Amino acid sequence: MRHGNKRKNLSRTASHRRSLLMNLGCQLITHKRITTTLAKAKALRTYIEPLITKTKATESKEVIMHNHRIVFSYLNDKLAVKELFTVVAPKVAGRPGGYTRIIKLGARTGDNAELAMIELVDFNEIYGKGISTETAAAEPVKKTRRAGGKKKAADETVSEETSTEATAEESTEEA
Repeated sequence: MRHGNKRKNLSRTASHRRSLLMNLGCQLITHKRITTTLAKAKALRTYIEPLITKTKATESKEVIMHNHRIVFSYLNDKLAVKELFTVVAPKVAGRPGGYTRIIKLGARTGDNAELAMIELVDFNEIYGKGISTETAAAEPVKKTRRAGGKKKAADETVSEETSTEATAEESTEEA
């Protein structure tokens, strides 16, 4: 029975799994997008998203320093931690969660393993089209119109035509 076996073990010992996720997490933060197997990508998502959430706490200097130490204990890479707190944290400040995206890429040729690309959502220019969450929130929301708008638009064009005809008649009368 599988009672209580919720963790994805990835067929590794605890120390090997911890160092694997540590290295994958550092590479994801540094490069913003990595390609790996689907199982590793799913395990990495549950490993890295709580760390990104810890970067958003800005109550006091002690809390920020404590979160730096916690994140460093998970990553063991000063450059990745610095990148996470200085570059990634401001971009994800407005996002309530879901900082990563997993895209399936198909099977690998050699061993037929399912490949996936895991990326940080706010650093993809294709999907985001260069709009950050702050500018998107600042723009007013355009309300959609229901059916019947065409009828109103047709009435406006008819009224414009009649007004142009009326002005043409007035100009001929004046001459």
